[in-house]
Amino acid sequence: MFELDRETVIEVKDTLDMAREGGLMIATAESCTGGLVAAALTSVAGSSLVFERGFITYSNRAKMEMLGVPGELIEAHGAVSEQVARAMAEGALAHSRADLSVAITGIAGPTGGTPEKPVGLVHFASAARDGETMAIHFRFAGEERNGVRFQALLTALGLLRQQMAGNYPRIA
Repeated sequence: MFELDRETVIEVKDTLDMAREGGLMIATAESCTGGLVAAALTSVAGSSLVFERGFITYSNRAKMEMLGVPGELIEAHGAVSEQVARAMAEGALAHSRADLSVAITGIAGPTGGTPEKPVGLVHFASAARDGETMAIHFRFAGEERNGVRFQALLTALGLLRQQMAGNYPRIA
């Protein structure tokens, strides 16, 4: 069962309120979170006014087929990379009617990490239609699988709010 704590519900509502006030629609493109961000956003009544759609692209094939991420990009940089996160965010916009998107790709663990890309490494990107795509990454060290996924959810919500607040290039 999916349940958010009180503080997270407030963050979700703040994100939805900002989108509603700006007349913006949101799309998500998620890998390691498996739809957690979309689930959080849609857990609040009235979210359909601002949530356009979510893409769960757990496999590389899904990233390519659903979001148009070039296979060569995945081969060159790996699915967990800034380049793929950017392509996912831009693909979510290209394959939706949303005004902004957030994308997440990472290694939630407990397996799958390497010395170059350890468990807990998560790349995020936010794209705005007619705007710039911004990317960040974090290593959520010491977290178990669900902890990494939850921290990624909070980071994605924060990234969306920063985009809407103008801390990243303004949405035209």
